[in-house]
Amino acid sequence: MEAVFQLILGELKQSTHSSEQKCREVATRITEEVDRICSESQRIQASGDIEAWSISLARHRLKQCLKYHQLGSHRGRVELHSGLSAVVYRYITPPQVQSSYQARLTLIEDFLQGFYIESLNAFRRENQLPPTYRPRTLLELAEYMAFTERYGKRRIPLPGRRSQQLIILRAQTFSQQQPPETMVDIEQAAEGGGEGENRSAVSLPQVREQMMAQEPELPEDTLRKKVIKELMRYLEERQQQDCADYFALRLQDLPANEIEAILGLTPRQRDYLQQRFKYHLIRFALSHNWELVHQWLEADLERNLGLTPQEWQMFQTNITPQQQELLQLKQKGMDDKAIAQILSCTPTQVQKQWTKLLEQAWEIRNNLISGAGALTDE
Repeated sequence: MEAVFQLILGELKQSTHSSEQKCREVATRITEEVDRICSESQRIQASGDIEAWSISLARHRLKQCLKYHQLGSHRGRVELHSGLSAVVYRYITPPQVQSSYQARLTLIEDFLQGFYIESLNAFRRENQLPPTYRPRTLLELAEYMAFTERYGKRRIPLPGRRSQQLIILRAQTFSQQQPPETMVDIEQAAEGGGEGENRSAVSLPQVREQMMAQEPELPEDTLRKKVIKELMRYLEERQQQDCADYFALRLQDLPANEIEAILGLTPRQRDYLQQRFKYHLIRFALSHNWELVHQWLEADLERNLGLTPQEWQMFQTNITPQQQELLQLKQKGMDDKAIAQILSCTPTQVQKQWTKLLEQAWEIRNNLISGAGALTDE
């Protein structure tokens, strides 16, 4: 396992710029986990190529850790929270209970707070860390968030040769433990009404939903709804109604088999539809309505397309002089027609060049190649 340790240590030192000590501690924990998995797995032991398996597992865990490190503390938490929320959304309330989107979000928040504590305890236990251990640096936080993602998605064997993700089982248990709805009239309760008086049938979840509905809508929620509306319009204008139907079902977090049943598709047809939807989604995000999408992602031109200062400098270094001029004109707020006149080309050519620039920025934002996404905010 020495080769695995040196591989992880070298990548961490190059990509995170963390201290030598922190890189060694994280590399040691990842190496020990990989060694434990390889030792306990009968399939890996029977494969005859334990070294290849250990390197593959180490690279997978390293990639996850660097992903969260590159995102940073805030964006990393948002990424983890939204990903786990999507997994448990359908399971957080019993099937017979009707609850709104906002009500489910409130329950998900309560559930995940407890799950994060469970995950931290599991992380301490599996890595033989003291009960007082807490991630304090960005690298340690990234390691913990990557562990939490894997921990939640662990497959737990069930009777009948079935299995389920750990976080889904926890969410189902959480929903079953919720107290039954209590009927209460909130106004009479505030006025001290007696038991003998008539009461309207208002449940506690309904009261909570009404109170939440009165709160002002957050700007990001408004942007999200606008993005969804514009994407739906984009698909319908291009006569892609089947893609629009697929998108509507995806917004409900339905699993693939339910989407296939509703749309009357085979798994192969659904996969083809998914690829076609992805094609239109990319075109929408990078050309048709890039400004709205990038504003929602907090990656607009005012924020240097979501790139860190180091990534923004690398982005500008790697583009051609003509692309640099195009970028400067876009930053000035000029439209494609005016830019085309300055660059002596057509508006269509301007759009194609701008799409290529957005794709380059996208690749840099999501790049986990050694050193490319190094952060220094530790």
